Amino acid sequence: MRRLAEPHVLKSAILASLASAVLCAPRLALWTKRPYPVWYAEAVLFFCGIVLWAMVFAWHAEYSGRPVFTVKWKWPLFGTATLVGVIAAVAWYFLVDPALRQKTPEEYPTTMPQWIAMALFSLACSQLVLLFAPYAWSVRLVRNRTAAMALTVVLGVVVLALKARSSATPYPALLLVQLTAFRLLGGWFAVWLYLRGGVLLVSWMGFLMEARHLFALR
Repeated sequence: MRRLAEPHVLKSAILASLASAVLCAPRLALWTKRPYPVWYAEAVLFFCGIVLWAMVFAWHAEYSGRPVFTVKWKWPLFGTATLVGVIAAVAWYFLVDPALRQKTPEEYPTTMPQWIAMALFSLACSQLVLLFAPYAWSVRLVRNRTAAMALTVVLGVVVLALKARSSATPYPALLLVQLTAFRLLGGWFAVWLYLRGGVLLVSWMGFLMEARHLFALR
């Protein structure tokens, strides 16, 4: 646990959290039903982000043997990430989005500013909360990459279950099966890709997924 307080870890975590908070600002500004002002929400994201990013910088490289950020990707790896991202985006667009849009229309952008804000929030915050930090914490806890991958994927399924349970109306059985399957397969591949290409390559695949919403904008 002492690694969380090491100067170079804290410095990297603060800078990364600051960048995440800035990228999330447009989404918070468009959040009309927020109970707190934007500056307060930004402050919460910033300080919570420091803790999450500190986990990543403290434990990821040590236990996985891979850097957190890298741009030196081999072309087969980059091509695989691109191909899977495009296929997943098409599958979501035709199989999941039509039904899920009816359940949670507020999570789908309708204008270009909304798409930019939501895409930035997903890339800057959602992946940190659901992938980068959970994997770092899991691999530090169990000291085993395979088990850490499994725990990270399971967390994504648990979040999905909580979200479905909190819905005002039940999700159709077919939609739940589709979401669970995509979360399991997508979560596993995202962690696999993260261990080989780092944060930026996973973000690239995430951007391809978010780009599918561009076809439905007004």
